Amino acid sequence: MHRLAATPLLLFALVYPTAAAAQDGPSKAVTLAAMKRAATFYREDVARHGGYVYFATIDLKRRFGEGEATPDQIWVQPPGTPTVGMAYLAAYEATGDEFFLDAATETAEALVYGQLVSGCWQNSVDFDPRGKRALRYRNGKGNPKGRNFSSLDDDQSQSAIRFLMRVDRAHRFEHEAVHESVEVALAALLRAQFRNGAFPQGWDGPVDQRQPVLQASFPEYDWRTENRVKNYWDMYTLNDDLAGSVSRVLIEAHATYEDPRYRQALERFGDFLLLAQLPAPQPAWAQQYDYGMRPIWARKFEPPAVSGSESQDVLETLMTIYEATGGKRFLEPIPRALEYLEKSELPDGRMARYYELRTNRPLYMERRGKVYSLTYDDSNLPDHYGWKRTSKLDRIAERFERVKSGEKPKPPSAKSVARKAMAALESLDDRGRWVTVSKGEKLIGDNRFPEGDQYLSSEVFSENLEALAAWYAATK
Repeated sequence: MHRLAATPLLLFALVYPTAAAAQDGPSKAVTLAAMKRAATFYREDVARHGGYVYFATIDLKRRFGEGEATPDQIWVQPPGTPTVGMAYLAAYEATGDEFFLDAATETAEALVYGQLVSGCWQNSVDFDPRGKRALRYRNGKGNPKGRNFSSLDDDQSQSAIRFLMRVDRAHRFEHEAVHESVEVALAALLRAQFRNGAFPQGWDGPVDQRQPVLQASFPEYDWRTENRVKNYWDMYTLNDDLAGSVSRVLIEAHATYEDPRYRQALERFGDFLLLAQLPAPQPAWAQQYDYGMRPIWARKFEPPAVSGSESQDVLETLMTIYEATGGKRFLEPIPRALEYLEKSELPDGRMARYYELRTNRPLYMERRGKVYSLTYDDSNLPDHYGWKRTSKLDRIAERFERVKSGEKPKPPSAKSVARKAMAALESLDDRGRWVTVSKGEKLIGDNRFPEGDQYLSSEVFSENLEALAAWYAATK
């Protein structure tokens, strides 16, 4: 892997405001002290083996990822370990204080421990070789008979790779274990790319490169009952915003290591997104495709359909790939997709997760016990899934106009950066904790705390530490 020795890559795409507005926020000394207090508590009291979960009870006796975690389990999937690690790196980039780099490095080493033989990660790491979640790790310390399935679902491997690349750069590529882990992970990701540029949901070995390169089409069979494959995860997927997360990895890998393979893989992936656009009257994208480039079933509540959520992610990704490569072909599908999606918004302004193939009727599921059935009725939807999503089409359309004209996005205002920093500072308690009070709502990972209960959130910690880091950088 080529080592880039000059022109440091900023850890953020954020352009910080000038110090002129420093009077609107806390002083540098106060900001740094708060960052240190918060990071010390999270690193020393909340971390396990250097890693993190989504939530912990206020007494730290119970921890939660996708369900309750043991003391030896950490979570990879955001907002878990890589999310917290990114916040430490944000603090280091802003301050230059080695304390934050040390914290980020401990977090990176926890991920290195959980890297699979197949090259990337699952949603969690279990440091107990006999634990229920112990997998087949590269270090040989896991379960030798455990699962070896590297996953791109829910930004699992992607977030780990992005974080480890940034730690690698921060160490000037001299932390041997981290550097080797990144090399292995990126090589595995490149091997997982299909001939047509697509990626699967995951892999435990090389993907089949003999598949034909085809344009997406509607099924000519009864999609409701036919072609329900069991191994959909081996096929082409865009589920859970995979397009954006994989593209960010490839863009950052190319910027960090100047290896042309990552730029080539990005362009090939962009070409797949062009192929995956369905024909009129629904020129958008599905969650999942078979090798014949037809939308297919994934899980039993994920039917073949046009996806309002994933289509929005693809539109954003096509613009990102255009900005990274200059390939004008990546902008060509956007106008007709936007026009179609805008006409498909629900009466309340949201997007349906699924639109029936050809008819374009919003498509939902109802559940009785463990049995799901298709319905057009949205009055009794299962609450474990996002059947309707916020429409981002106005923002996407505005970005498209900027991208076409070459206009750069405006940086956040100094006042907004100061306001976020003040909010983070004021909500930090004397122990260095950002405590959240439950409203009884359902949280990521199907977690829920009783109303009024207090808990700690890795997402809240990371957002607040990054807000303080952004302000500290602005006051330089």
